[in-house]
Amino acid sequence: MDFVSAIVERWRSIRPDLDPTPMLVIARIARLAALTDDLLRPPFAAAGIANGDFDLLAALRRQDPPHEANPGELALAMLVTTGATTKRIDRLERQGYVTRRPSDVDGRGRIVALTPAGLDLVDELLAVHLANEASILAPLTPTQRNELALLLGALAASVEGPVHV
Repeated sequence: MDFVSAIVERWRSIRPDLDPTPMLVIARIARLAALTDDLLRPPFAAAGIANGDFDLLAALRRQDPPHEANPGELALAMLVTTGATTKRIDRLERQGYVTRRPSDVDGRGRIVALTPAGLDLVDELLAVHLANEASILAPLTPTQRNELALLLGALAASVEGPVHV
């Protein structure tokens, strides 16, 4: 029995008139998000960046060369506010991992680009990050991983809006 199962059983005894079983999925997703965040953080911290900073570097890396985007596009790709995006850009710019320049299209807009150091860092950390994620999923069989990925993908598609990567 995991932590969420215990909570669900307690709710069943307290409020037998309600069905607490949605918690078996939603609360587990939330709990796993927090727990995995703690497990994924150390390699980023060792590199001197935060999880969100890696998100921004990865969002830029997914762009075709020269690996650049405007802050609004980055915010959409990371599912955070433009204010949070600006803070991440500021930190990464101070560290030399990204640059900002005026947009060629909109004089008020800015374009954020990976520097060579940023490209090297995200490529190095991506391999570490994927190995870390694989170790978290190691208790599951390949079939279980595939089934879980399909089920979570179906749920995500039913909840989220347009996809921006």
